[in-house]
Amino acid sequence: MSIGITCPQRPFYERDTPVVARDLLGKKLVRLLGEDSRDQERLVGIITETEAYGGEDDPASHAFRGRTPRNSIMFERGGLSYIYFIYGMYHCINVSAHSKTEKAGAVLIRSILPIEGIEKMMVPGNLKSTGGLANGPGKLTRALHIDRSHNGLDMTDCACSLHIENGKTPKRILAAPRIGISVGTEVRWRFKF
Repeated sequence: MSIGITCPQRPFYERDTPVVARDLLGKKLVRLLGEDSRDQERLVGIITETEAYGGEDDPASHAFRGRTPRNSIMFERGGLSYIYFIYGMYHCINVSAHSKTEKAGAVLIRSILPIEGIEKMMVPGNLKSTGGLANGPGKLTRALHIDRSHNGLDMTDCACSLHIENGKTPKRILAAPRIGISVGTEVRWRFKF
């Protein structure tokens, strides 16, 4: 790990889920490729869009109907990766986040701005340009080589192959309704800059 790199620690994720979703903007989503820490390749993107999903009181959340093998990470301590497969073709990355008074919650990372390892990010999609490289949940997991094998990782650990590092907080953040859902659309829990 490079000197000066820090990761948000567990208490950062143990707050109200929408607060965490907003505060993740500007932080860096990092994927380390390779086993040897001296020779790892860093794929890094600045988090530009997130969505908060609560627990049993949020009808759009995977946790709405209670704990299952698929959503169990949402009920765990904050700061763990929650990866799931949708539409038979895309993985989505979330990080568990909820206050100690809430039973469950997670933040979907919807979009990143690639800043390191861009050429390696272009390989899975066989892309020729960076336009649209990681501007959606499925695109960013493909670019960062993320799949279900990364479920349950501790994203507070800067040495972990998948983690979040501190970054620069954006000056202007927009709150909007969540998208891609049919219920719970009235809450403005999608954040972007």
